[in-house]
Amino acid sequence: MSILIDKNTKIIVQGLTGKTGTFHTEQALAYYGTQMVAGTHPKKGGETWIGDADGRQVELPIFTTVAEAKEETGANASVVYVPPAGAAAAIEEAIDAEIPLIVCITEGVPALDMVRVKAELDRSSSRLVGPNCPGVLTPEACKIGIMPGSIFQKGSVGVVSRSGTLTYEAVFQTSRAGLGQTTAVGIGGDPVKGTEFIDVLEMFLDDEATQSIIMIGEIGGTAEEEAAQFLADEKKKGRWKPVVGFVAGRTAPPGRTMGHAGAVISGGKGGAEDKIAALEAAGIRVSPSPAKLGETLATLLRG
Repeated sequence: MSILIDKNTKIIVQGLTGKTGTFHTEQALAYYGTQMVAGTHPKKGGETWIGDADGRQVELPIFTTVAEAKEETGANASVVYVPPAGAAAAIEEAIDAEIPLIVCITEGVPALDMVRVKAELDRSSSRLVGPNCPGVLTPEACKIGIMPGSIFQKGSVGVVSRSGTLTYEAVFQTSRAGLGQTTAVGIGGDPVKGTEFIDVLEMFLDDEATQSIIMIGEIGGTAEEEAAQFLADEKKKGRWKPVVGFVAGRTAPPGRTMGHAGAVISGGKGGAEDKIAALEAAGIRVSPSPAKLGETLATLLRG
């Protein structure tokens, strides 16, 4: 099993004809036959995109709208590679078309745009992952986004992370440890986003194939503390799996933004120390460094 995506997921690419969309669509098509079924462009409907998937020529139809692409292909997911100024409108178009899963890779989407998108999401049946995220990948089944498929191995660990780079680190280390992954989800580091830790953790707890979890947070906001409380509450109900946590950006000074838009400490909240304390209080084993995520989990599982 897995969460969010599997080998049956059919994906529309919003922003397919751009350089970024083309490159990552070719990478996805080359990854275990990920079903990228169409692209959209308001001025290029009726045209055909031609790409190279590991030496194999692939053609995808381009539709004018997401709704049209969904109707013609039966797509149930969309990935957004649209530049920041138009990314929110692209997400809204996918919401209006009732796409179940929308993954927005775009970095730099204005926060006010995302506030509007978030309100629309709350009234819809769609789920958004991102923006400013590396995407979602289920090993040997489906790749949506920019994660390097070569480091993945089918296995038992669910990975959820605010940090794109540390998502890859957790995946690489759990593959090297022989544990592998069920699904890796990069939720993104922006302060306003579609999916939070708790959403993904709940799915991992429900997934029979996911036997343990790595959760990677960052300074800024209170999402990690809220996730820790969620897991503590679930543990009291007997709903628990071994969890390893890590908080990136431990040395950032108060009031400073470190890399991600959401990584800002203000009003005495959002610091690494409080987040680590909350994770440990919930029974989560905190890795001493990103280089020891896999080792920490393996040690925890050995008891």
